[in-house]
Amino acid sequence: MKNRRGFTLVEIMIVVAIIALLAAIAIPNLLRARSNANEAAAVAGLKTLASAAISFRSVNNAYPGVLTSLAAPNATPPYIDSVLGCTTGGGCPKSGYSFSLLGSANTFTATATPLVYQTTGNRSFMVNESGVIYFTTTNSVPTTASSALE
Repeated sequence: MKNRRGFTLVEIMIVVAIIALLAAIAIPNLLRARSNANEAAAVAGLKTLASAAISFRSVNNAYPGVLTSLAAPNATPPYIDSVLGCTTGGGCPKSGYSFSLLGSANTFTATATPLVYQTTGNRSFMVNESGVIYFTTTNSVPTTASSALE
């Protein structure tokens, strides 16, 4: 008999089973970390929008009516970047969230909702002229009756 080198089928199956087990443990943790990072980016984006809206009001004596009012070419220099203040209608997607802003002379409301609820984020966020960020864990837009971030 020749001395054969290599792995047996059983050995290869054991290695594949170990790799599958490690993947089953690691993948949910990676997805959760990504969702948490998206939520942190959404909160940071809302803080940026609140600051930009307040700066806009100090110059124009009214809050911006829509999100695109804060970005180029509608504002020179722009208050926010072109990604957060996209020129498309509806929400502006960034980091797994859709951002929008509605305002009038004395109030504004900026929201961030997950693009795919429970995949890109588990919470929706809202900030108004008070600067307090509110959130909800349902797939809806938060209100001032929702929980506030601490």
